[in-house]
Amino acid sequence: METPKYTQAAILVEQRRPLVVAKIRLPASLAVGQVMVQVHVSGLCGSQIGEIDGVKGPDRFLPHLLGHEGAGTVMEVGPGVQQVKSGDKVVLHWRKGLGIEAPTPVYDWEGRVVNAGWVTTFNEYAVVSENRLTPIPEDSDLEAAALFGCAVTTGFGVVVNNAKLSIGESVVVFGAGGVGLNMVQAAALVSAFPIIAVDRHENRLELAKALGATHCIHSQSQDARRAIVEAAGPAGVDAFIDNTGDTSVIEMGYEVTKPQGRVVLVGVPVKGKKSALYTLPLHFGKRLIGSHGGESLPQEDIPRYHRLHRSGRLKLGELVTDYFSLGEINEAIEGMRSGQVIGRCLIRM
Repeated sequence: METPKYTQAAILVEQRRPLVVAKIRLPASLAVGQVMVQVHVSGLCGSQIGEIDGVKGPDRFLPHLLGHEGAGTVMEVGPGVQQVKSGDKVVLHWRKGLGIEAPTPVYDWEGRVVNAGWVTTFNEYAVVSENRLTPIPEDSDLEAAALFGCAVTTGFGVVVNNAKLSIGESVVVFGAGGVGLNMVQAAALVSAFPIIAVDRHENRLELAKALGATHCIHSQSQDARRAIVEAAGPAGVDAFIDNTGDTSVIEMGYEVTKPQGRVVLVGVPVKGKKSALYTLPLHFGKRLIGSHGGESLPQEDIPRYHRLHRSGRLKLGELVTDYFSLGEINEAIEGMRSGQVIGRCLIRM
């Protein structure tokens, strides 16, 4: 395959501003462990909106590329790469998998340095670290496979590895976006009950119900705390998963879980915001858990979820509700902010 010299990319130039779509020059050669990938499709995750908004504080790497879930084709491999080869179909993911953790690439934008992490997907061609790629079968549905980069692996990992849901246990999924909807799916697959989805957008709750939620709570028109207690019973819920990062939601989740329940934090609070918790229950079995991508292992989880999707038990076609081109990426971001984008949206290159 002929390796390109330039790529279109969506660049974060300034926080809290739209991304700039421009042509940038690819690195002239690949370092040890680096892989050149043609990105066919990218997911858009709430984490990228958090990066744009500066949720974790000032960004010292500007300008830089974004995106951490996608699917593509390997164009060229650098020295030492053994896990993938030219021509392979791959999932691009942000969790570490097998292989080398390569140096992060640097791109050129008309003489200006553009930084990037070990994986980026808001670009037609990307230099990716070997350990952020997992090969998939040649005939894979790449639009579905892109979701294995984060939405599926994080959602399922949170349910299985962090919340450790058992058959018949109750769960609240607070925030039913792309990752939250997969948590609902995972909870349904392990036969949790009740599965309570909470969101401020009615259209997302409708999709959550279609994917397995037994109870749906509209947080802007209902008293979420009261509705959760009514659905789960006065003893509380076994597991509460927060995808919002809202400190008041974290406090509520801690209070409505059972004495030996689990509170799993997936969303990240704005830097400087704190939750106030009465910690005594932590000494007697209640658990407060911070999740890092559901502690997923891409090399193990992606093949398993791929088989589940092929069997028809994992619904991904229903999960994807919107499609955009790379040039429309700012529209996609605004659609996610407003709730107009219901499930996961994909960027087609």
